[in-house]
Amino acid sequence: MRPSYFDIHSHPNFAAFNADRDEVVQRARDAGVWLAAVGTQKDTSREAVELAEKYPEGVCAIIGLHPIHTSKSYHDTQELGEGGAEFTSRGERFEKKVYLPMAEHAKTVAIGECGLDYYRVEPEKIKVQEEDFLAQIELANEVGKPLMLHVRSAYEKTAEILKSHPAKAGAVVHCFTGTYGQAKLFLDLGYHISFSGVITYPPKKNPKSGEQASYDDVVRAMPLERIMTDTDAPYLSPVPHRGKRNEPAYVSEIVKKVAAIRGEDLEMIRARLLENALKFFNLSA
Repeated sequence: MRPSYFDIHSHPNFAAFNADRDEVVQRARDAGVWLAAVGTQKDTSREAVELAEKYPEGVCAIIGLHPIHTSKSYHDTQELGEGGAEFTSRGERFEKKVYLPMAEHAKTVAIGECGLDYYRVEPEKIKVQEEDFLAQIELANEVGKPLMLHVRSAYEKTAEILKSHPAKAGAVVHCFTGTYGQAKLFLDLGYHISFSGVITYPPKKNPKSGEQASYDDVVRAMPLERIMTDTDAPYLSPVPHRGKRNEPAYVSEIVKKVAAIRGEDLEMIRARLLENALKFFNLSA
């Protein structure tokens, strides 16, 4: 059945959904939502593929190593659950031999989430992040699949790396929260931008300038053919679900907000964003 929406980036494979994973996926399917389950290291990447294998259509996998997972001591209970302290004892490095079979899997549609995250990064870890990012660009090019990018406090450096080491099958910056100038760095490379529930939140005041920061101008300025949407579930629930665990079915609220910000017909926006995602992932529906 043809979907109505595509949540290009969510984590139903995470521990936050251990109690009701099948129900969450079914709610998405009932709402006409197809989704990509995204891995952040080798364990959650395997789980993304295993989840996608359960469904003949509507659920696909994205596998890779998140930049924050190249450091030790990171732990998120929504990702690995209570008692996941074993993760804090290791800083995972990208191993091609581990990820290549998953990357070649028929249900895997992209490599990631990978990229750079310089927010509170230890200086000695910057080189590690960049090395593992480059390795994943190479893997994506080898298997002919696009990149799912995580970028925080590093838009310029990420674009610089991609300019010299292009992702041949394309790339998308998920959960974009930068300026239009930063978005244009990726647009100029032929890549896409995805907006999350953050665009439904009230503007925040910049502590330095005192100005109200809003993503409306960025959403309005974007070429429509380069826009996609993602929930990043279980995080960043859109209004009116803010404060609750996020899930893929809520992606429709983000699509509604894109249409409202741009002042364009909701049905047109819905159909175009769906087509953008299907084309990006080389899927038919």
